[in-house]
Amino acid sequence: MQEHDLSFVRAQMAAVEPPPVAEHGIGPWLRKNLFANVTDTVFTIIGLVLVVMIVPPLVEWAFINAQWSGTDRTVCATIAQGGIQPDGWSGACWAFVEAKFQQFMFGRYPIDERWRVYLTGVLFIGLLAPLLIPSVPRKGLNAVLLFVVFPVVGYFLLSGGAFGLKPVATPLWGGLMVTLVLAYVGISVSLPLGILLALGRRSHMPVVKLVCVTFIETMRGVPLITVLFMASVMLPLFLPPGTSFDKLLRALIGVALFASAYMAEVIRGGLQAIPKGQYEGADALGLSYWKKMNLVVLPQAIKLVIPGIVNTFIGLFKDTSLVYIIGMFDLLGVVRQNFSDASWASPQTPITGLVFAGFVFWLFCFGMSRYSIFMERRLDTGHKR
Repeated sequence: MQEHDLSFVRAQMAAVEPPPVAEHGIGPWLRKNLFANVTDTVFTIIGLVLVVMIVPPLVEWAFINAQWSGTDRTVCATIAQGGIQPDGWSGACWAFVEAKFQQFMFGRYPIDERWRVYLTGVLFIGLLAPLLIPSVPRKGLNAVLLFVVFPVVGYFLLSGGAFGLKPVATPLWGGLMVTLVLAYVGISVSLPLGILLALGRRSHMPVVKLVCVTFIETMRGVPLITVLFMASVMLPLFLPPGTSFDKLLRALIGVALFASAYMAEVIRGGLQAIPKGQYEGADALGLSYWKKMNLVVLPQAIKLVIPGIVNTFIGLFKDTSLVYIIGMFDLLGVVRQNFSDASWASPQTPITGLVFAGFVFWLFCFGMSRYSIFMERRLDTGHKR
């Protein structure tokens, strides 16, 4: 009987086939993402109409008709208003931002001492950047330098009074510098304090739980303006005669405590999302309470609530503008303060200054948002199909 070879090996490679026509090119992409059905088509058309209505006038105001340089209000006022622009002119007054830029950044900080602010900023960026890059080693040492050593060094650099540095009182601080100081301290304090408050609220010890619940609900039940007002105006009334705190320090404490209450609830949500088996597994290994939380529970809980944590940070960063109510001038406060400068009084000055302040806030908040998305993707250990 003749044997037949049932095995077969292709002698030539299969020809490369072109991609499906329906999945290649801009046309299929548009059909899939913008015009997939009637609803998508209607909303796409509405969106395009809004873009056509909003973007061209905005570009014309912000760039084409804008005034980029000048020495006083005349460059941003019409002839009828005592300026050089024709009647009916409307454009951004970036000359105002250029003239006041140093004040927007530093407030009334002495000009000859601003090198200290620059040095503090360089140290902050030099310590923050390695901490945010996952591949950089020695994260523990980096964190100690950023959150323990840097605040001390930054305090002496900015306030002076030691090591031969000229004292600069905090009422002279202002602008973006104050905004960043408030945000840095608030973020640095609210996260660890919020974790402790969340653990305390879930504690089985009645006294600890009662104290944490009372603090969280009290802070979450009042506006931040009330907390700042209490810290700035009411707190000195309860202190012994002759005792006073710096106004900036009061604001820092108020902002940090307020943010920590919201952070505690975010962390508590992550703790409740951890399966009970994780707790039981840690107990079965004989881990103590703090080791169980530090090694097993908290890493998983914090990963789950990264969006909530960053959302709290973003809210905190924007809420720093409320210190204006207690006489401190952050970025938005300094911008508003300069509206009263008669040499720059024009109809276009306020909106230009507010647009500039809003853009600066957006840059920082958008950066935090994008980094949180990066960390979510990096820490996502789920099995995707």
